[in-house]
Amino acid sequence: MNIPNLRLHDAFLPTRRTLLQRLKNMDDSDSWREFFDTYAALIYRYALRYGLTQAEAEDVVQETVIEVSRKMPGFTYDPQRSFKGWLLHTTRWRIHDQLRKRRGAAAVRLGPPPEGGRTDLMDRIPDPAGDYHEQMWEEEWQTNLLAAAMDKIKARVKPRQYQVFDLHVFKGWPVEKVAETLNVTKSQVYLAKLRISRLLKEQVERLKDKVG
Repeated sequence: MNIPNLRLHDAFLPTRRTLLQRLKNMDDSDSWREFFDTYAALIYRYALRYGLTQAEAEDVVQETVIEVSRKMPGFTYDPQRSFKGWLLHTTRWRIHDQLRKRRGAAAVRLGPPPEGGRTDLMDRIPDPAGDYHEQMWEEEWQTNLLAAAMDKIKARVKPRQYQVFDLHVFKGWPVEKVAETLNVTKSQVYLAKLRISRLLKEQVERLKDKVG
C-alpha cells in the first residue's frame, strides 16, 4: 500500500462538512482519493506508535477507510461532534482487530461489551494506557496540522527566507551558522523567524477551525 507522506493535502482545507458531504457519493473517486491522501499517513503512523508492524498498520489504514465508506451513505453532519474524535475511535477499533488477530482470544476489547452483557475478565479491566494513546493521536494530528500550515506558508514566502527559518527553527542551527551558510545577516535570520512564526501560528489556527 502506498502511504502518502505525513502532510495534510488540500482536502483538509475545505470545511469538514464540505469534504464529508462529498464522500456520501460513493462514485466520487476523486473525493475518496483526497480523503485517503489526507488521512492515511495520520492513521498509519498512529498504528505504528500503537505497536503494530508495518503490514498491520497498512491493514488498519485500509480497514479504517472501508469502515468510513460504510458509514458515509447514512452520514449526517453534526457540527457539535468532533470528527477528529470519531476518526480516532474508528481507527482504534481497527487497531484492536489487528491485536486480536495477533493475540487471539486474550486481546483486550475496546469500547462497550457485546449485546447480552457477556464479557470476559479482560473486557472488564480499564485500559490504563487510554490517555496515552489519545495523547499519541493528538500528537500525530498536530504534526499533520503543522505540515499543512507549512505547505501553505511555503507558497507565501521567498525560498531563501523559508530556508533560513527551516535551518534555524526546525533543524536547530545557531543564528551565526545559518547566517554564514546562507550568506545572510543575523538580523535577516531573526526577521525570517519572526515573520514565518507569526504566519505559521495564524495558519494553524485557521486550519484548526476547519478540521477539528
